Amino acid sequence: MGPIEFNKKRIFLLIAGVLAFYIVFHGLSFSSTDFSDVASQLPIPNHLTPTEHKLPPSAPDPDEIWDLPSEPSPVPVPVPVPEDAVTPDAPVSAPAVQHFDLHPIAQLMENADAQWRAYESGVSTTFRQTVEKYRSKYGRHPPPGFAEWYKFARKRNVFNIDDFEQIMDDLRPFWAINASEIRIRAAHMWEKFDFGVAVMHIRSHKVVKVENPSWRSETMEKVIEKFIDHLPDMDIPMNRLDQPRVVVPWEDMQQHLRVEYDTRVMPPEVMDSFTKDQPELRDMSILDKADDHSTRLDDEWLFAPGKQYMKIAAKGCPPESPARSNMSVAQADSLYKEPLAGFVTNFNLSSDLCTIGPTIQDMHGMLYSASSIIASHKLVPIFGECKVNVNNDILFPANMYYQHDDRYDYNDKEDLDWRDKQDTIVWRGVTSGGVQLADNWDRMHRQRLVRLLNGTYMGTAAKEVTVLMEKDTGPEKVNTTYEPYERFRPSKFIEQHSDVGFTEPMSCIPNCSFYNDYFTWVPPVSLTSQFKSKYLIDVDGHSFSGRWHAFLQSKSLGLKATIFREWHDSRLLAWRHFVPVDNRYDDLYALLTYFIGYGKPYKQHAEEGVELNPQVFIAPHEQAAQKIARQGREWANKVLRREDIEVYMFRLLLEYGRLIDDNRDYIGYSGDGSELDKFDAGEENDGRWGIGGWR
Repeated sequence: MGPIEFNKKRIFLLIAGVLAFYIVFHGLSFSSTDFSDVASQLPIPNHLTPTEHKLPPSAPDPDEIWDLPSEPSPVPVPVPVPEDAVTPDAPVSAPAVQHFDLHPIAQLMENADAQWRAYESGVSTTFRQTVEKYRSKYGRHPPPGFAEWYKFARKRNVFNIDDFEQIMDDLRPFWAINASEIRIRAAHMWEKFDFGVAVMHIRSHKVVKVENPSWRSETMEKVIEKFIDHLPDMDIPMNRLDQPRVVVPWEDMQQHLRVEYDTRVMPPEVMDSFTKDQPELRDMSILDKADDHSTRLDDEWLFAPGKQYMKIAAKGCPPESPARSNMSVAQADSLYKEPLAGFVTNFNLSSDLCTIGPTIQDMHGMLYSASSIIASHKLVPIFGECKVNVNNDILFPANMYYQHDDRYDYNDKEDLDWRDKQDTIVWRGVTSGGVQLADNWDRMHRQRLVRLLNGTYMGTAAKEVTVLMEKDTGPEKVNTTYEPYERFRPSKFIEQHSDVGFTEPMSCIPNCSFYNDYFTWVPPVSLTSQFKSKYLIDVDGHSFSGRWHAFLQSKSLGLKATIFREWHDSRLLAWRHFVPVDNRYDDLYALLTYFIGYGKPYKQHAEEGVELNPQVFIAPHEQAAQKIARQGREWANKVLRREDIEVYMFRLLLEYGRLIDDNRDYIGYSGDGSELDKFDAGEENDGRWGIGGWR
């Protein structure tokens, strides 16, 4: 028998037979609804049904997906159907009712995801877009050398070419100061060593000298070498102290910002180059400063070591803020914390001294008993690695993040997949943070943390804390709801889940012998070995913590409590890349019990009677912890690289170079960006870049 040939006649007979079969069994009358019902059952090629999902583009490789115990899944609940609406023999398929976990953290994570989507979707992809956005946001042309900076950044695969808000915010008020005044202060700020300032001098595209050098200036010099050919002559004052320096009174700062705004200008054409031979730069031919008779200006440094910092900081706050008004603690808390367990809803305000300063002024070493405060209320140019919100220091990426140091550098040799990590929170450090005396040490931020996470101390002192426990609303509950439990006794829980301790004392007067009655020193552990724990908490020392980048790059979950601001803050979203912690740590146990879990469901736990808190049940949410840890790791590996530090510094010094130029209103990039169209399209040998990865 030969092969079947489907000619037109046979196709017609086949269709007619199908129709006849349908008419016999379903009758002669049918409607369009019948066809739609049939069509809805037909499979559509290359489409997913609601129960099928592909890994999103940001998902980890299959080898990196961590197995976790399942969290509560949606529970199908039968829906009543009227009897007269159902035939006796017809099967009833009740739709599932979606189950919601109404914990505040779930909502905070959802909000952070929405913020992230908005952040990610607004990224410029061409030089034209970057230039247009710059002018729209800042009301000025980009600085000279902007096209070269753009190419430098793209070659290093920068993720968000627009995210340099910190630079612009730091430099904005200096537009109200004459360029010559900035140059004068920068040139001579090093001359009194006790003022704690180093100055780097760049001439003819070389670092010709560093006054009062330190390891910070040495590292900065290595960064600057990557792009120094594009920089004008300049003097760069650097803070040599751990603590930040400048606090301009709020009223003065508002005036500076008004001047900056009023002087914004974009002439049709400007020179895309810096002015040469600017006066007031330090004369490098003069070897002895005693022979230098050029103009000096008083920076008005005031010395306040060991004094209450809020007396200085409050001047930088708005009059209506908690720092300068009679606002209660509860009112201040409502600005940045949710009401049930005090989880941080606004990480920016959680480190804002104008908001939290009055509450924690006696609970943080830098605020209560700083070792070296040399401050000024004048707007003087000084570059620093960190600052608090009221400081007007010019931030640059901390050198500790750039140099290779085993104490702070991420190394994956001991990092484990999430499922293999210990269910513990880890912290190691020394008693730094402020000058410690026998009658004040227990108010310091590190000492409070170590006590709080010590099971022996919490048990002996019978300490109680607040957690959020699940409400027992019966076996047929649809949603999981929570209520505060303010008498949670955490000693047994934290004994099982904490690895926290001091390795040694320091910064004590007259010595640290008073600690012998309170702490047992624990052995130091390497940074990499800490990655065996799932939860890494990072807190301040004398200033910022240099371990934060490594914590984010690890496969563990970073928790962060700080009063300091750093260059990368606008790039990190709380509740998506890390977990914020209040500086009082009053939310810490609610956080840990949510992620780790506590107890057994309802009456099962109470009947055993072996726990301190038999009525408390909190289901574990390790998948939520894992999700934030993975997102933080992926993001840190995109935007906190050494290449990102180089790009940030290049942009910062271009902006600073224009700021100190007498012709700053008439220099910059005035083109439309079209000259880099081929570069952006990959048509040039050095123009092959892509968002988040090479094309």
